[in-house]
Amino acid sequence: MFVLVAPGQGAQAPGFLRPWLDVPGAADRLTAWSDAIGLDLVHYGTDADADEIRDTAVAQPLLVAGSLLSARALLGDTPYTGVTAGHSVGELAAAAIAGVLSDEEAMTLVRKRGLAMAEAAAVTETGMSAVLGGDPEEVAAKLDALGLTPANNNGGGQIVAAGTLEQLAALAADKPAKARVISLKVAGAFHTEHMASAVAAMGEAARDVSVADPTPGIQYVSNADGEIVTSGKEIVRRLVAQVSSPVRWDLCTETFRRLEATALVELCPGGTLAGLAKRNLKGVAQLAIKTPEQLPEARDLLAAAAGADGTGSGASTAGASSE
Repeated sequence: MFVLVAPGQGAQAPGFLRPWLDVPGAADRLTAWSDAIGLDLVHYGTDADADEIRDTAVAQPLLVAGSLLSARALLGDTPYTGVTAGHSVGELAAAAIAGVLSDEEAMTLVRKRGLAMAEAAAVTETGMSAVLGGDPEEVAAKLDALGLTPANNNGGGQIVAAGTLEQLAALAADKPAKARVISLKVAGAFHTEHMASAVAAMGEAARDVSVADPTPGIQYVSNADGEIVTSGKEIVRRLVAQVSSPVRWDLCTETFRRLEATALVELCPGGTLAGLAKRNLKGVAQLAIKTPEQLPEARDLLAAAAGADGTGSGASTAGASSE
């Protein structure tokens, strides 16, 4: 079973799209997407500095563009069969890979999502911090006492807390026992009540897109609860709701394990999700795609997964549920 995942906000780095411009068709795709959404993705993906791409309205389209560029370069004209999922904004790329949205619609939606979330974040100074380690109950109690939201549960003892900067400063000053607290490169308390206005804006934007059910052979795993969702309309409803709802990547990981994943590849700019897989999916091959040089290795993993399934498809239908 092959799992293809797309990263969330914070994975971006200055110049991460530069090597992809040499991939046939990539520059044309970026230019077309840039024109469609009114954002110069080539500039922000090559020449912009860290502060420029930290802006939510820039970072989110940039990340989805990176995931889609690398996915199309990896898969080519071969129909993909397997599992796909995304962390936070990465779910828009996963929806396009699954055939629920076109690439252009995913880019249009993520641009509107980023703008709406940036506007919501500007109302109050908020942010997010990773809490690594510590007793889970003690961590939960500390977050609750400080009024912080566990916005992401990434599994393996990694919780991402979200709230006001004052609340996060209090957490850093008084950490749960045996836990580390690391401030994240995001500009708001995403997946919390602070994003309520962005949910409304995302819902309005989603009414204008054409939606299809996932392509046969592709299993879309939702980060809301780790469930396999087979309805395109339900997937889009979840894409809207997740703006202010927690990300349960831990439950996605459980589903990958249940589906007997043999390989997990994280799309560009990979790193975080492949790292989580290395810790939490023992025995599963993992690869984080950062540059086109890693595409041959990713294709080898895809071919090996297809062979392991014995169907030539790389996909399994075990555990699928309809929504």
